[in-house]
Amino acid sequence: MTTINKKNQFFTKKSVSIIGGGPAAMMVAASLDEKKFNVTIYEKNNVLGRKFLVAGDGGLNLTHADKSTLLISRYIPTTFFNPIISSFNNTDFRNWLHSIGIKTFIGSSNRVFPLKEIKPIEVLNAILNLLNKKNVAINIKHKWKGWINDDIIFETANDIVQIKSDLVIFALGGSSWKITGSDGEWTKYFSKKNIDIVPFEASNCAFEIKWDKEFISLADGKSLKNSTFKCGDIEKKGEVVITKFGLEGSAIYALSSQIRKQLAEANAAQLFIDLKPSLKIEDIKNKIINRGNNSISKHLENELNINQLQLALLKTVLSKNEFTNMELLSEKIKNLPLSITSLAPINEAISTVGGIALNEIDALFQLKKLPNNYTIGEMINWDAPTGGYLLQGCFSMGYYLAMELNKLE
Repeated sequence: MTTINKKNQFFTKKSVSIIGGGPAAMMVAASLDEKKFNVTIYEKNNVLGRKFLVAGDGGLNLTHADKSTLLISRYIPTTFFNPIISSFNNTDFRNWLHSIGIKTFIGSSNRVFPLKEIKPIEVLNAILNLLNKKNVAINIKHKWKGWINDDIIFETANDIVQIKSDLVIFALGGSSWKITGSDGEWTKYFSKKNIDIVPFEASNCAFEIKWDKEFISLADGKSLKNSTFKCGDIEKKGEVVITKFGLEGSAIYALSSQIRKQLAEANAAQLFIDLKPSLKIEDIKNKIINRGNNSISKHLENELNINQLQLALLKTVLSKNEFTNMELLSEKIKNLPLSITSLAPINEAISTVGGIALNEIDALFQLKKLPNNYTIGEMINWDAPTGGYLLQGCFSMGYYLAMELNKLE
């Protein structure tokens, strides 16, 4: 805590230690009032935003252009995220990026990206420049190792450092992409404080399907496009990639929460694929019911534009009776069942669920058992699909917490 004299008036600046250097951490640091707080970020890597840059490989999908109500509905639990996203939505995020020199555009899939000439490192550097202007101190190669009494401690290359801070904000990430530093090791220190930790699970990941060898020799690496995928009460239209392991891609990532739930309850999850979402089942029946002397495969190609990959999938999933009975075949084209047997390993997942249980924090992310200690980002137990929602959620949490702390006297 620092007291400064300005025009014979005394102002007390509180010290804020932010542990972690990802999107949530950078946003809270960038949004805190520098007149009220001395802010320091502690990062165990030698740079901030390492996972942020990895996420930018192939295009930095910053957020999604959904309208506000739909945007909020993408997050689980929705009620938890309602005030967070409402305080800093996708439009606010884009405006903020523009204010630091990063112009964006909405792509054909409604995803938001930096202009094509702007590289991910330039986005990160723009944020770092803002932190510098706001006099945020950055200490790299500081690995958090828990507490001594109320002080936080760090391991550096040469020493153990003990820090006393008025406020501590944890933004330590989840447990995927360990190469970037998100290893979940921090959970053991919170467990020692009797803080409930929900075990990490993969989210936005590949899902295992026991494919027939003959099918996968043909289909491995190919995309199943323009289909609708459904698990439980969640449905998503889009594209997936067939792999030796199973299925991956944005359309199935969106079903992660329902797939995990079914796997936990029954050790298997049922996925249903509509190969022709633009057609009603009656339309399909009318088109294929009379095939004359044509083979079924040729008939499906002619009448429904069923391609070779879709045809191979139908043949590997369906029995001979189902494939040769036009009425049953019509039903399966609209509702083809696949059994998912497991999740991909956590380290191969785009994101994770689990971490700090939500009942351990109050509405401002403060740990109920540790006053003046806050936790944000992927280290708390929430979920969202890919498509910009994950980054939006982290940036929104950082902004929301900063605005609330700025109100403190």
